[in-house]
Amino acid sequence: MFPIPEQFSNVAKANLEAQLSLLTNLTSKAFESVEKVVDLNLNVAKASLEDSSIAAKQLLSAKDPQEFFSLTAAQAQPAAAKAIAYGRHLAGIATNAQAEFTRAAEEQFAETGRKVTELVEDVSKNAPAGTENVVAIVKSAITNANAGYEQFSKTTKQAVEVMEANMNSAVNQFSQAADKTANRARK
Repeated sequence: MFPIPEQFSNVAKANLEAQLSLLTNLTSKAFESVEKVVDLNLNVAKASLEDSSIAAKQLLSAKDPQEFFSLTAAQAQPAAAKAIAYGRHLAGIATNAQAEFTRAAEEQFAETGRKVTELVEDVSKNAPAGTENVVAIVKSAITNANAGYEQFSKTTKQAVEVMEANMNSAVNQFSQAADKTANRARK
């Protein structure tokens, strides 16, 4: 009698436990990221309220229209810098969360692949004569699936890098535009 059903049962149980562990880990990371975003937004809202109050008091104390416009221009650059800092911080949180998700998924995939390969090796040792072709097909399918996942992972990483580069470029362009606007307003 072959212990194959027991082997499949053990692998299925271990795989389910690993998936539950992965889900728990990813959920925890997601909540941590959401908590960071909420904290960031609360801090930004509090700082914005304080800054708005100070700015309003300064604008109300202006003695003439020229001073009013000078104060308005002077406040534009710090506000733009804070918006840029917020965007970068938010992008950092998102990038870290994505990296954690990717790392956890890669670890899970590698572990599952290792277990499946071990199972196939064990089953092939106990396989009846004449099933060598089936075992070879299964091994080939596993190899192809691993290669496909690796390609998908590389493509995903490249897409994330392009997205980050585009975001940094947009933030830099916004920063330059804000600087130019602030400089023009001062003149």
